[in-house]
Amino acid sequence: MEIAFGSDERTQLTDVVAAELETRGHDVRRVGPPGGEDKEWAEVGREVGELVASGACDTGVLFCWTGTGASIAANKVRGVRAALCTDAVTAAGARKYNDANVLVMGLRLTSAHLAREMLDAWFSTNPDPAEATNVARVEPDV
Repeated sequence: MEIAFGSDERTQLTDVVAAELETRGHDVRRVGPPGGEDKEWAEVGREVGELVASGACDTGVLFCWTGTGASIAANKVRGVRAALCTDAVTAAGARKYNDANVLVMGLRLTSAHLAREMLDAWFSTNPDPAEATNVARVEPDV
């Protein structure tokens, strides 16, 4: 699976999560400082969103200090449903009920252990087809 992976900072957490994704067999496409580019959270969020929405990547994993700004930026891209998650239950619910396609985590409070749990939930949960009507309702009007 091709993963759009972005953050406005390269930290121990981003290094751990990128390595974890690669260990799980995913191709990681780095955006921002984890990829060696100096970009702000708004740019990183938008670029990760564009990679997912265009189909260049299957899903996204995104970070900023609180996770809020990056999730807002990603959600400005049509077709993106970025979910700021704080635990595995929230990550699973975002996939199941919202067909979320970008997992967002905050750098400030997320531990490596918690991030791994969220990745487990994210990749093991499929969208619930019964929620398709609701998911369609949150798409922006043209």
